[in-house]
Amino acid sequence: SLYYVFTVLFIYFTCISTVQTTDCLHLREQCIKAGNGCESVWNVVEDACNISVLGNRCKAEDTVGCNRMIQVLADKYPEFKNCVCTTDGVCSITALLGKWCSIDKENISMETKLQWSLSALSKQAYTTNRSCLDVNRECIEDEVCNKQLSLYLKVCSVNKKCNVEGCQAAIRFFYRNMPFEVAQMMIFCDCIQRDESCHRAKELLHGKPCAVAVVPPPSCLNVIHLCEEDESCRKRYTTFQSKCWRHVTKQCYNDEACLETLIKDDMPCSANADCKAAYISNWGTMLHMECTCQNLPLVEQPLCELFHHMLHSKSCFS
Repeated sequence: SLYYVFTVLFIYFTCISTVQTTDCLHLREQCIKAGNGCESVWNVVEDACNISVLGNRCKAEDTVGCNRMIQVLADKYPEFKNCVCTTDGVCSITALLGKWCSIDKENISMETKLQWSLSALSKQAYTTNRSCLDVNRECIEDEVCNKQLSLYLKVCSVNKKCNVEGCQAAIRFFYRNMPFEVAQMMIFCDCIQRDESCHRAKELLHGKPCAVAVVPPPSCLNVIHLCEEDESCRKRYTTFQSKCWRHVTKQCYNDEACLETLIKDDMPCSANADCKAAYISNWGTMLHMECTCQNLPLVEQPLCELFHHMLHSKSCFS
């Protein structure tokens, strides 16, 4: 009967799904232990799909970005191809991870934080005006930091064509799972003008060649407008404004006509620990990308320059 046929098909596809889930979880374990770069791509998938957020149950805020990174994983490591279902966001994540998605567990993000607690760097107090070359050297000499830096740099390598979204996810994973003191040390390091070795170290630490210096650079107005259309980015930007630029939020909030009346040199920045944490949270997002105010109509220049000042001014942290 027709009922019998549907029942058989249902049981068949349920069995296939169960086998696939088991196989995909096994592949994940192999990937993490392989030592061939697969772990670094997996870490990026976890971040892009919000798997590392405790209790999130794999509800990706950006399903397009999540699916894209799962596809990158499958393209680079073909054994994962049968784990990818591209019909919709939920299918891709659950096909890849199965029941693991529905378990509230402290996964790789927590494991990484535990590893960092063993790092000698995590015991150091943050000091200002550190050389990026010195910071880079200290990271390489520290076992935990060197491992995490290597995973991040593999994804952000520009030897081949750079995957901007993959690199951004790697930057987020790298900086958000390390101790706050270490993140400050790396993000707020700097170089004297003529020290080329230091500048190269800084570019690598800050993901500049792949995820920050996009050609051609977008206008700062477009960056803010695109950010406001994305729920995850909008939350970060709102937090950043409230923690660093209270004068702006108190006086204008997001009223662009009001913002145009502000003079950037008269805008105080709070520069406290909460502000620095909010700024670090912007790294690996479109808010971290270099933007420009060149070639804009004169009438748009003041607002654009205000946004540029808020996003990229070092006055907050120097």
